[in-house]
Amino acid sequence: MNPVRIGSQDVRALVIVVILLALLPFFLSRFALTVATVALMFALMGTGWNMMGGYAGQFSFGHAAYFGIGAYTVAVLLTKYLLSPWVGLLIGGALAAVFGLVTGYLSFRYKLRGAYFALATFAFAEMLRLLASGSSFINKAIGIHIPLVGGDDWARFQFENTQRNSYFVILLLLALALAATVWMVRSRAGHYMVAIRDDEDAAAALGVDPLKYKLLAVALSGFFTALAGGFYVQYFLFIDPDLAFGALVSVQILLRPIVGGVGTIWGPLVGAGVLAVLGEGTRTLVRQPPAFLSFLQGVNGLDGMLFGAFLIVVIIFAPEGVVGVVRRIRTRMER
Repeated sequence: MNPVRIGSQDVRALVIVVILLALLPFFLSRFALTVATVALMFALMGTGWNMMGGYAGQFSFGHAAYFGIGAYTVAVLLTKYLLSPWVGLLIGGALAAVFGLVTGYLSFRYKLRGAYFALATFAFAEMLRLLASGSSFINKAIGIHIPLVGGDDWARFQFENTQRNSYFVILLLLALALAATVWMVRSRAGHYMVAIRDDEDAAAALGVDPLKYKLLAVALSGFFTALAGGFYVQYFLFIDPDLAFGALVSVQILLRPIVGGVGTIWGPLVGAGVLAVLGEGTRTLVRQPPAFLSFLQGVNGLDGMLFGAFLIVVIIFAPEGVVGVVRRIRTRMER
């Protein structure tokens, strides 16, 4: 596998993006900082999904499985064994990667592709949700509450006084995921994944081992999605089977790369930013509409309908996502 060339365009862009994002919280209100922190968490989840669904072409509808494994691993190791969440993050990521390798092998071994593979991933996530709901070890459907330390504690990354630090933690995890994506895109393994996505049979005929590189994509994807799960449980201090493994989690994960641009490095981050602004914008519109739209105030479910309408527009008119639209416009301007 070829290493990432230092100084390449993508690496320089990554450094610039991370620096700009690191400066952002110094200009945000407390509420806006919370929105930005959650947006970066979704960007991390979407970046994980993108490795498998975007580059390797294995559309997953069950990424909640990896998210939940990461969340529960951190919660259990902290509450039962007093292990730092930093350790829990690594162990949770490793467990999710192993889970992905096992379930991926079973799926690919029996030639599951397209919608059948997506259904299989959904089934695996539901299986974990049902197992978690019935397991006394993790409090069944009651869930796990994370004890509040009080004050700031980097070892547990709980920051009661300096909320900005939580933002920096999730930014660090996202930067690692984006760096891994850049490496993957520029490596021989990444080229093989794209070849498999475009035409698996043709790639196999040219000597590429589809099983090997699809499993690599699944393992990387599971690892980084689990990191987001571990962060979630330390940020919100609670997890239960529906929050960890529910179908809504899987939908939320794949929405970001779809809106931003599937199979692009920056698509999940752009999608997370767009949806964060849209989500808060629609909620604000319903809570405090301008005078000429006062009849919208307090209408139950309206923000959700507006959110859904936007997604429909994106899917119809910009199936390549925001990043794809920008590239298309730039290409036309350069002609």
